[in-house]
Amino acid sequence: MLRSCYRPLERCLGLWSGDGLLWHKDLKPHASGDFSIAVVQANSTLEDQSQVFTSPSTTYVGVYDGHGGPEASRFISQHLFPYLHQFSSEHGGLSSEVIKKAFSATEEDFVHLVKRSFPVRPKIASVGSCCLVGMISDGVLYVANLGDSRAVLGCRVSVGQTSRVVAQRLSTDHNVASEEVRKEVEALHPDDAAIVVNCRGVWRIKGIIQDFVWHHVLGQICSNGAKLFLIFQDANAQSPGPPSHAAEVSRSIGDVYLKKPELNRDPIFQQLGNPLYLRRPVLTAEPSILKRKLKPEDIFLIFASDGLWEHLSDEAAIEIVFKNPRSGIAKRLVGAALQEAAKKREMRYKDIKKIEKGVRRHFHDDITVVVVYLDHQNSSTSGRFKRSAAGYTTAPVDIFSNPD
Repeated sequence: MLRSCYRPLERCLGLWSGDGLLWHKDLKPHASGDFSIAVVQANSTLEDQSQVFTSPSTTYVGVYDGHGGPEASRFISQHLFPYLHQFSSEHGGLSSEVIKKAFSATEEDFVHLVKRSFPVRPKIASVGSCCLVGMISDGVLYVANLGDSRAVLGCRVSVGQTSRVVAQRLSTDHNVASEEVRKEVEALHPDDAAIVVNCRGVWRIKGIIQDFVWHHVLGQICSNGAKLFLIFQDANAQSPGPPSHAAEVSRSIGDVYLKKPELNRDPIFQQLGNPLYLRRPVLTAEPSILKRKLKPEDIFLIFASDGLWEHLSDEAAIEIVFKNPRSGIAKRLVGAALQEAAKKREMRYKDIKKIEKGVRRHFHDDITVVVVYLDHQNSSTSGRFKRSAAGYTTAPVDIFSNPD
């Protein structure tokens, strides 16, 4: 009885979906259309963070896929958009330089936090996040990214009397699974032949995770004064959990121990069993940036963490959005990805729903999806939005199970 009364409230708040670890907002307005957002949690602590800022003149979308912990993605969600607002005001609007400056300031602030926290929380040096941001202002779209979250555009094309949609990828995957990215990393490290290695069929930077990542820790750090105890799994043994994303991406916010060689020479790291000796930074925080004047045939955008793209191709995701109603479309994409994840395990999605967070990470990653519709000629949507206050839509920092 109580549950039946509570469900309408859950729906109103964007909480209830039949999956206790899935949160969503079906449809909200922005300056030139509508957007839909959904997040499903798999890790014990949600490492994906996401937000949408809307005003009468601009729309910002942020998807931050953390690894090693949630600290970096949470930090980005609190700092990046304010820097974008600040620098765009100071420089008379958005530009590639403004975006680079905002990314750089966010990275510098997080590095400062890590260095300040490192003596008492050394694990924070291994926390990082991919960062994907879309910005629409005055009919111009900017897409900036670090890592392998992805932005895909749905473009309408006419074929005779019918129309169909084609997918156009707007972001660059900074992942060493790509030969182009491997060559880029190798070119930056000509004196290190092992900077990129293939381990058990998976390309990784420096073999980082095999020897020195916190996901392979079997014990816990216990600090008592200067005393630290850490138990590492044999690098050749089977990992007890999913590999860290940091081993595969070549750009990120955070992952400070891979960017600041002096941290690897710190006495704390010398006690951790098998530190890396770096001549120079392995990862960078330099974003790839695309600028595009939006066209009438550009009908919607999908921004998503790699948890979605692991299971759906660009084309499959675009078709789902094109062929289905707007309301709840982000949730529908998440559901399609989870159906594919279940199929790979010869399971049903309804069985995966019963698995608790943490354990569920063995079946799929945290997944974040934001779908942004582009209604170029729809003045009614724009007018309706202008009468409402500008503000943020932010996914929960963590999603707690709601038992059916």
